[in-house]
Amino acid sequence: MTFQKIVLRNGLRVLTIPMPSFESVTVLVMVGAGSRYETRKTNGISHFLEHMAFKGTKKRPSALLISTLIDGIGGEFNAFTGKETTGYYIKSSANHIDLSLDLLSDMLCKSLFIDSEINKERGVILEEINLYEDTPVRKIGDIYERLLYGNTPMGWDIAGEKEVIKKIQKQDFLSYLASLYSAHNITVVVAGGINSAKTNEQVSKYFGKMKRFDIKRYAGIIENQKKP
Repeated sequence: MTFQKIVLRNGLRVLTIPMPSFESVTVLVMVGAGSRYETRKTNGISHFLEHMAFKGTKKRPSALLISTLIDGIGGEFNAFTGKETTGYYIKSSANHIDLSLDLLSDMLCKSLFIDSEINKERGVILEEINLYEDTPVRKIGDIYERLLYGNTPMGWDIAGEKEVIKKIQKQDFLSYLASLYSAHNITVVVAGGINSAKTNEQVSKYFGKMKRFDIKRYAGIIENQKKP
């Protein structure tokens, strides 16, 4: 399998992976932003922001409109959050790559963060935290990381603390975006039935005007373990 990498003028990286036998295309946007970049006052905001990803933009002001568009082309969409990265993707047939890129760039740059949607997702996340607390395998993993990394962002739960989640508002999301969602901190990966040259032009069309700025750095990790 071959791939091609280019860097746009704003620093955004583009990876294209042509797979000629495929009729589908997956567009994945990876951001160097995760729970490692949080503070105690914002613990959980990376994951919360991921939940808000497809909830409405200036061009497409409702979650229903966005999901209807993607469902209408037989596509699927989702997002995920880790300690150091957050990913957003849309999978569709190859002839709908333009819409996928348009939706993802629109979502990253012009999300509305409507109060009613924030409150709706707040409830979903609080229940998600309850579920994790009642899932032994997940709970053991969280405890292990806490023992390994202590009271640092790497030792905190990605889903966040309930009391923090209850307080997060629109301005918190905007501030977080302005600290990490810089063009040079983003990689767009496109794989499937594509032509690399054409795809690079399409990515440049939708992501080439994203702003580049200095990003927040994560806190250093001090490992306290002295023995095996």
